[in-house]
Amino acid sequence: MIKVLLAEDHTIVRKGLRSLLDGEADIYVVGEAENGQQAVEKTQLLLPDVVLMDITMPVLNGLEATRQIKSLHPSIKVVVLTVHSTQEYVFQILQAGGSGYVLKQAAVSELIQAIRAVFQGDSFLSPSISRQVVDEYGRLAVAMEDKFDRLTAREREVLQMVAEGRTNRQIAGLMHLTVKTVEAHRASLMNKLGLHSIAELTKYALRKGIASSE
Repeated sequence: MIKVLLAEDHTIVRKGLRSLLDGEADIYVVGEAENGQQAVEKTQLLLPDVVLMDITMPVLNGLEATRQIKSLHPSIKVVVLTVHSTQEYVFQILQAGGSGYVLKQAAVSELIQAIRAVFQGDSFLSPSISRQVVDEYGRLAVAMEDKFDRLTAREREVLQMVAEGRTNRQIAGLMHLTVKTVEAHRASLMNKLGLHSIAELTKYALRKGIASSE
């Protein structure tokens, strides 16, 4: 059996996915998460074989959640299920350690194929994503490195939460840190990125795909 954890913030979509996957004889859904932070926590608790991950989620986005999961458990596979088909999203997921990238408009059979492929140690990208993405990944990965790569995991989490409009006190509560520590993280990430206001941080986070404009 392939143990799968579902990480998707929209309840209807998540329940629909569970229903579809439960119909497969070789797939067992071991749990659900409604944000990236829960995905990391439940991965550690449930140890699934595959995490089916949405990119745009509150508290902690799917990209950062993927990084943390792969850092903690390199053998666990992550398949991203998303509406985003741009090269930058694909490259960032591959850099974060994701093994699969499936578009939400794809057929159910494609998603099942992706889960089985990554479980067996292969990679999977939706055929509708240009082959050029794969061909150019190695060349462009180096070019994509920028100031964002200098941020620590904590700083990336703070960046997302600031862009979501959360106050330092709210962030401190969610991350179990003191307000002063959050302020220090925010000052550090602004310095590293060369940004000087919350508006600039928000625009940057949206451009990098780590926060949603919804």
